[in-house]
Amino acid sequence: MISLIISLLVLFVGFMVYGKLVEKFFGPDDRQTPAIKINDGVDCVPLNTGKAFLIQLLNIAGTGPIFGALMGACFGPVVFLWIIFGSILGGAVHDYLCGMISSRNNGDSIAELSGKYLGNKVRMGMRLFSIVLLLLTGTVFVTSPAALIARLTPESLNASFWIIVILLYYVLATLLPIDKLIGKLYPVFGIILIIMAVSVLGGIFIGGYKIPEIQLRDLHPDGLPIWPFMFITVACGAISGFHATQSPMIAKCITDEKQGRVVFYGAMIAESVIALIWAAAGVAFYGTTEILNNALSGMGQSGTVYDISHGMLGSVGGVLAVVGVVVCPITSGDTAFRSARLILAEITHLDQQKIKNRLMITIPLLGAGAVLTQLDFNVLWRYFSWSNQTLAMISLWTSAAYLLKESKNKYYSLIAALPATFMSAVSLTYILMAKEGFKLSATIGYPSGIIFAIVLFAFYCGKLSKR
Repeated sequence: MISLIISLLVLFVGFMVYGKLVEKFFGPDDRQTPAIKINDGVDCVPLNTGKAFLIQLLNIAGTGPIFGALMGACFGPVVFLWIIFGSILGGAVHDYLCGMISSRNNGDSIAELSGKYLGNKVRMGMRLFSIVLLLLTGTVFVTSPAALIARLTPESLNASFWIIVILLYYVLATLLPIDKLIGKLYPVFGIILIIMAVSVLGGIFIGGYKIPEIQLRDLHPDGLPIWPFMFITVACGAISGFHATQSPMIAKCITDEKQGRVVFYGAMIAESVIALIWAAAGVAFYGTTEILNNALSGMGQSGTVYDISHGMLGSVGGVLAVVGVVVCPITSGDTAFRSARLILAEITHLDQQKIKNRLMITIPLLGAGAVLTQLDFNVLWRYFSWSNQTLAMISLWTSAAYLLKESKNKYYSLIAALPATFMSAVSLTYILMAKEGFKLSATIGYPSGIIFAIVLFAFYCGKLSKR
């Protein structure tokens, strides 16, 4: 129990101390943001800090920090360390820099930013990569809430019915101006999300559940090694490339650069708190990683969440918690499709102030998402997780390139380059070893990932020395 309390305190201190350091290195000023300079009434719309924070939090806090944290908890309490330090030193830095750099470039997507700072070839690859990731994200965040809602409604309203309902909502959320639907619903959803997290945390304490203290041991019952599998599995709870597609959307809405630390860095820390609570709940409720892993294998992620919520909080509290879990993915799925629309608009140069042009992009996107819902969730999640972390790697290198070029001190770029190097090793090692990758042994995967990361960091150092 002490480890959970300390972990929560470390996240808060990280926001207050390291978040301010990152802000200082970036150097926000009083220049006009896209919300003021462009203000198109559709995507670039001024929002106050509270609304911008809640929308950003709900955009990024899908099932990732819940499902990913539960699967990560199968490795044991060591997962707490990755959630804490991955977020403070990597994920929150990633989200802040992606958002702020986008704001200084008229709200451009991460694909366009990577092209500007890493070269046109990277831009072309990132356009395709981002759209594929957003489609996978939107699809994952259709199937998982549909499965949960189906558990709470009559049998006639099955998962297929709720998939259709959610997709119809996504059409509206993707098409309408950001302040008309998302801006009105998200503050309400934010309150539900906060109550859900507090409820589960309260259930752990009041129920007297035992949480093992942090230990540097791999407790995964299937023998999966911590490196690199835990770092991919947890994904959104520590660092997530998906956030690089979401931060530019809110970068279009902040009215002052000084909002950035709360809106971007703060939202990632808040998401990590959610992940930490669910990782602790998984370990505490089932007692051992083996039983937790069996629950995930037998009931699936949605069933496990329902089991924990109902078991800890009873029928009323369980429904409240599950509703919160439903809200999380839906409020990330809608903005995943919205972000995909914006990237395609950049590519096609279709003016998004015209509803006809928004429809031309939105309908095919949602159609592709509907087709993907027919695939197995676990397969989708594995590919989503790897592509997610690979996008985070590229986004961090883009941020390092920006700071190297624009910051007053070239060494400030290390705040992005160091986590970028780490994620480079994680990403390559995983795809070489994973069963959905090349299925190579650790004797090949480990050195290959390390060499890849060293080469990239050496290239960065070369640029650093010439600055």
